[in-house]
Amino acid sequence: MSDVQNFLENLAERMRGHGVFGDVQVLAGRLRCDARDAAAPAWYAVESDGSGWIVSLSTADRWLSESIETDLLHFGDPLEELIEEELVNLGGEGPVLAPRHYRADDRTYVFRNTITVPADRGQSLDRVALWLLAYEAAFRNLGDMAGGDEA
Repeated sequence: MSDVQNFLENLAERMRGHGVFGDVQVLAGRLRCDARDAAAPAWYAVESDGSGWIVSLSTADRWLSESIETDLLHFGDPLEELIEEELVNLGGEGPVLAPRHYRADDRTYVFRNTITVPADRGQSLDRVALWLLAYEAAFRNLGDMAGGDEA
């Protein structure tokens, strides 16, 4: 098993233990954690970029993405501040740069950050785990990530 695969398997096991995600799986060099209560399918992911790790939230549902954007505009809080606040609450530290937000070639809407990690693999696992949990906590209350208006 490769170092990346081993890292992701260990991270997946940690995330399953937190109980904040739906299905958690390692697929093709990427950890995918389904958003538990989102109004449409959405997932958090972690993958290697060769020198660090990328954490992201993706959805193919345009309305879900727009609901997140609308809340950010309405409340006026920069997303990076929300993520950093959650990161600090979990025992991590910033700074957090503004997430890149775009529509990917596969027609998914993506929010993503690159994480710099310490050389020590154990500390790296801790840092990436905190970032993934902070991402989930920050996005959970935005838009329809906690479920939509059910009629």
